[in-house]
Amino acid sequence: MEEQTWALITLVIGICTVLGMIIVLKVNAFISLITAAMLVSIMAAGNPADKINRVAQAFGNSAAGIGIVIALAAVIGQCMMESGAADRIVRAFMKLLGQKRAPLALMGSGFVLSVPVFFDTVFYLLVPLARSLHRTTRSNYLLYILAICAGGAITHTLVPPTPGPLVMADQLGIDVGLMILVGGIVGFPAALAGLVTAHVMDRKIPIQVRQTTAEPAAESEERQLPGLLLSLLPVLLPVIMISANTAASTLADAEHAPRLQMSDVLNWEQLQSRLADTEEGSAGNYLRQRLQLETTPDLSSEEARQQLITNLNAQLITRDLYRPRSFAQVLEAPWLATEQLADPELPDDDKLRLKGLQTFYGLADKDRSQMKRVELERMHRLLLESAFPKTFARHEWNTPKRQAADFFALLGNANLALLLSTAISIYVYWNTQRPGLAKLAQGIEESLMSGGAIILITAAGGAFGAMLKTAGVGNAILGLFSTEGSGGIAFLLIGFGIAALMKVAQGSSTTAMIVTSGMMASVISGAQLEFNVVYIATAIGGGSLIGSWMNDSGFWIVARMSGLSEPEALKTWTPLLVILGTVTLATTILLSFVLPLKI
Repeated sequence: MEEQTWALITLVIGICTVLGMIIVLKVNAFISLITAAMLVSIMAAGNPADKINRVAQAFGNSAAGIGIVIALAAVIGQCMMESGAADRIVRAFMKLLGQKRAPLALMGSGFVLSVPVFFDTVFYLLVPLARSLHRTTRSNYLLYILAICAGGAITHTLVPPTPGPLVMADQLGIDVGLMILVGGIVGFPAALAGLVTAHVMDRKIPIQVRQTTAEPAAESEERQLPGLLLSLLPVLLPVIMISANTAASTLADAEHAPRLQMSDVLNWEQLQSRLADTEEGSAGNYLRQRLQLETTPDLSSEEARQQLITNLNAQLITRDLYRPRSFAQVLEAPWLATEQLADPELPDDDKLRLKGLQTFYGLADKDRSQMKRVELERMHRLLLESAFPKTFARHEWNTPKRQAADFFALLGNANLALLLSTAISIYVYWNTQRPGLAKLAQGIEESLMSGGAIILITAAGGAFGAMLKTAGVGNAILGLFSTEGSGGIAFLLIGFGIAALMKVAQGSSTTAMIVTSGMMASVISGAQLEFNVVYIATAIGGGSLIGSWMNDSGFWIVARMSGLSEPEALKTWTPLLVILGTVTLATTILLSFVLPLKI
């Protein structure tokens, strides 16, 4: 059987295992995903002794990427609810926009609060306010309910640190700050479209307000609530810190420090001589073939030299320039480089070259499909410097901008940012409500327990995606779809479509995002996208909104807490999410053209 056919069979069996266990057998999502991951790993090629171990390793890698952040986000959400910080933010929106713009205030509140707080919690917080507004206006109840849904649902699927977007960023290798920024930009037009849809539905579909168990909670007195700035700080601080990291890194990357300049060639005659080498297996001959030189170039003219530099820079950003066999004659093995560096009498020039070679080997061991363009440039520039030491000058990587980026990488690490935000949210809760130590500890423990379940599911989903990649599913799917000339738009549609199918089949947007992003990480690993991979994530997030019905817990939360019957929820909540998902996809495609963010 062909390798591609077997990979597709493995994919079908993996997906059927997940859906069958969750939908038919009602098995917990964690057990379903980890079972599917092990089954896919067993079906994939490899040493039988390692097939289960690699699942555990992938599970650990996934948990390492998102575990701390999800746990801390759960604590932040709980403390914001208990302290009244979330209530303060809602009141501020209402005061700013007024009762006439109450739907916009509710949408904005849901949009902001669903970043650190889970959607069901946000909905529970805001539903009493919608009922209170209805008692005042005697109209527009459905509008108020759907406005909350429009704002809350969209950031729940697009903006970290909520688990789905966070896992997508981790599995697709997206900077968290960039995911926050682009998720917010893509989500806002969708939320506005949802608000317009809510206005239309409110006029077209008469809804009778019914009593529910979600009665308005006793409102806190104004003096009992924390100040607005203090209430917003747990949300804004991690966004500011992570965004500063992203901005500093982007500025440093934009320097393209490893890129070759004319002055970086130390000896043009020697470079011409190396490119004239036709010996099979030599580094010079391999570079000549990569540059597609039919004859040895004459590098005596300025124009010829500039053209060669341009061609070399084009090679620096390819993902397959380094092939060990082609450089074996000129590069020391990693163990030999380490041994030689231990020699105290080694000349300084050789030390610098060998340290650069060690850095190169460290980069070469990474998954090149997930590397940024500047990392590829750096890796291949180090390769040229090590393979042709007297031909190419050593580049300066540690520029002032790179030093600033390294500093902000520490401050803007998502784990540290969320930890500081957690400390602030706990302080606000303690300072405002004065709970006893036992009550405070109990509340934190409860939030961590809910976060722990999510960590298990997301890490299991990451392991499942990693095993699909190991099984070669990515190349198999690439073989089914022609993406030439599409600029990669086909990948956006594939991600959107798979996520929508997963959502309809098993109900959970988070699970749909986890599984689909794992599959798409495999699919795009060998592809040259003409836009940033963050748009793959937003397309998946949009798809995960499509098709909310009776197998979705969100469907029942909205229906039961707002007093909608099942048919009413299917006629309002379900189409609203279709609009949100569709506008998200359209905005994603538009931005991938006008703002590709390809650095």
